[in-house]
Amino acid sequence: MADRVTGHQLTLAERKKLELSGVVHVESFDDDEVLLDTKLGGLIIKGKNLHVNQLDVVQGNLTIEGLVMAIQYVDDSKGVKGKSKGILERLLK
Repeated sequence: MADRVTGHQLTLAERKKLELSGVVHVESFDDDEVLLDTKLGGLIIKGKNLHVNQLDVVQGNLTIEGLVMAIQYVDDSKGVKGKSKGILERLLK
């Protein structure tokens, strides 16, 4: 079913609403961070009061609302699961 996803697009409106296409897998999410894999690699979204409002795994669409403070791609075929801790450790130093 994930084969229907043909690309990846990210739209951020006023740092409050983030719409994504090309989402392959959501690794984890909470009020401060969303970790996911897209067709173009892993993606880390940081913010405050983040809420996943829409998730369509068949089409690969995701909508997040809240205050978006950072968006970071992880250029690795393993996605965010294999790299997120190392990246977060480097950011916090």
